[in-house]
Amino acid sequence: MSASVAVYRNIYTEDRFKQAYGSGDDTSGSLRLREKLAGRCRCSRRACLHLLRERVPIFNWLPRYRLKKWILGDTIAGLTVGILHIPQGMAFALLTSVAPIFGLYSSFFPVVLYMFFGTGRHVSTGTFAVVSLMTGSVVEQLVPTPLEMNSSSSEAAEFEAQRIGVASAVALLSGIIMLCMFGLQLGFLSTYLSEPIVKAFTSAAAFHVTVSQLQSMLGLRLPRHTGTFSLFKTLASVMENLPHTNTAELLISLVCLAVLVPVKEINTRYRQRLRTPIPVEILTVIIATGVAYASSLDSAYNIEIVGHIPAGFPRPRMPALHTFPDIAGDTVAITFVGYAVSVSLAMIYADKHGYSIHPNQELLAHGVSNTVSSFFTCFPSSATLATTNILESAGGHTQLSGLFTSLVVLIVLLLIGPLFYFLPKAVLACINVTSLRQMFLQFQDLPELWRISKMDFVRASSSLANIRARMVWVVTWLSVVVLNVDLGLAIGVVFSMMTVICRTQRAGCSVLGRASNTEIYRPLENHSKCYEVPGVKILTYNGPIYYGNRNFFREEMSRLLGLTPEKIRSREKARKALEKREREATVSTVERGIANTSFSSENEFFKSETSESDVQAVLIDCSSVIFVDVAGARLFTQMCTECQKIGVHVYLANCNESILKILTSSGLMNYMNPQHIFVTVHDAVMYIQQQKEKPPENTTTVWV
Repeated sequence: MSASVAVYRNIYTEDRFKQAYGSGDDTSGSLRLREKLAGRCRCSRRACLHLLRERVPIFNWLPRYRLKKWILGDTIAGLTVGILHIPQGMAFALLTSVAPIFGLYSSFFPVVLYMFFGTGRHVSTGTFAVVSLMTGSVVEQLVPTPLEMNSSSSEAAEFEAQRIGVASAVALLSGIIMLCMFGLQLGFLSTYLSEPIVKAFTSAAAFHVTVSQLQSMLGLRLPRHTGTFSLFKTLASVMENLPHTNTAELLISLVCLAVLVPVKEINTRYRQRLRTPIPVEILTVIIATGVAYASSLDSAYNIEIVGHIPAGFPRPRMPALHTFPDIAGDTVAITFVGYAVSVSLAMIYADKHGYSIHPNQELLAHGVSNTVSSFFTCFPSSATLATTNILESAGGHTQLSGLFTSLVVLIVLLLIGPLFYFLPKAVLACINVTSLRQMFLQFQDLPELWRISKMDFVRASSSLANIRARMVWVVTWLSVVVLNVDLGLAIGVVFSMMTVICRTQRAGCSVLGRASNTEIYRPLENHSKCYEVPGVKILTYNGPIYYGNRNFFREEMSRLLGLTPEKIRSREKARKALEKREREATVSTVERGIANTSFSSENEFFKSETSESDVQAVLIDCSSVIFVDVAGARLFTQMCTECQKIGVHVYLANCNESILKILTSSGLMNYMNPQHIFVTVHDAVMYIQQQKEKPPENTTTVWV
């Protein structure tokens, strides 16, 4: 059963609507701002407690912690992630070009600090492959690996100290940048790293990680390449040195991959049935360390091992502050990548479990984590894909799981660390490669984007967004793979922003038609049963009108209205001729009792030239116009002037408050009647039709 709606009301212009329903108080905005500032500046015990809970969320969620319901899940999830952090921390330290012990430090301090300041209940922080790779590139540029160096000499210790000094400086500067962004409330900047950019970037960076680990898996002692085309330089170097492959390390790598890949696949496929994932990484590390120790693989086959891992807590050490000018550009990219990945993961699981996170508070959490950790010889950290997924699937409920994760890492640091002396670095390289499974699987997004775009290709509005996403994905991926991680990310962001700018420059302009016996107006190109209102051209523009697209907007409007320069001149000439005739015939003379009817006949003659199909009024629907700048406002003025030259009236409808203010302040009302701005399109159409139906004014006759 269809329902009908009938509404009877007056025609509303913007002025009349404001008089009837507006607040009429222009000072309310400033008063609200003043009250808000006064409220923020007011100091009280309640305000201090609120600020403390807001900035240190543990004081907000810990008193409401459901001990019986959540403690078991947090304990199991925290212990599981802690066990995974040990091999991954040491493995990602290799990506950062520092000793494995610093990976363990970076898996401890950020976890504890995020538990206090973070808002993501299911986020696991620590070492992340992409961030470690980017940091390692900076370290290699400033402290390159010498071709020959005695690993047991004091020179090697100084070399490692220089490297971790640079990596810690990157972490410190990254934390400072995040804290400054928090102070300026710039959490929204992460939105410029859109989902296609993040996924394409991490997927392409996975190739860099894999290629960089080939030399460790093959037992080759090669310098690490950085800069543009580094992936191809590394591949060429590996291919050139294949004859020098260490057979023992190659066999170790093959065995580790044969174990890690199937077991991790089992963990993924049967994670709903498994209470906790099989800790295959730590088991592989323990077994490989035992075999290497029992067989003396380092001396017998010259395999590269982890070496000395000091037990105990690290002493605070100042990062290499003098490197700030050299690392500033790379650190900005590292900061944005780490923050974007962290916030994206936090939002995904927050939406899944029905709670909210605060992007600006996440800036504070990761800023504090990186800043404080940098003084304990840690490299940059962020949320990690693999451990976050495991934390959630293992039954974690709150940030308290980070306490149990850090306890596991702490036990290793204090007691177990030195036992990994004989761990082959090839095993860590294999752990690095297999941890990238989720990143490689993001390739599945590209065929999906292609499929959706292909299905919707005939619908321009749907296909443009999908084509844009696919192009951003491909351009970012190719830039990262071919050029470099940092430069590729910058190209992806710039290209994504350019596609948005191009879309605003080429926004669609349509002619609206009315559905019969309704007040509904839709584009004629998609609604063939709608009809144009006779003598009225209703236009809509789906985008902002600013300096970047004003010429396109003008061209589209001129095309739809048929406003060619020749037509404007001819119509203006005809209008001036008519005005001249009107002035001459203003006073009708009567000779011998017969009125002179020349005026009426000439007026009828002009009306015959202007047929009913000609446009007599232009109505612009501004409902889809987000904003108008000064250049766009001046364009409106020019259009009004041109339309007046040919005797066409201009009307506006559905303008928001900001657009009306800009148009008014730009002087548009000097060229346009303020009563021609309406609340809705239908109000304007009704007004225009009423004006057309009014009987013409009688000719004034003066008797002489």
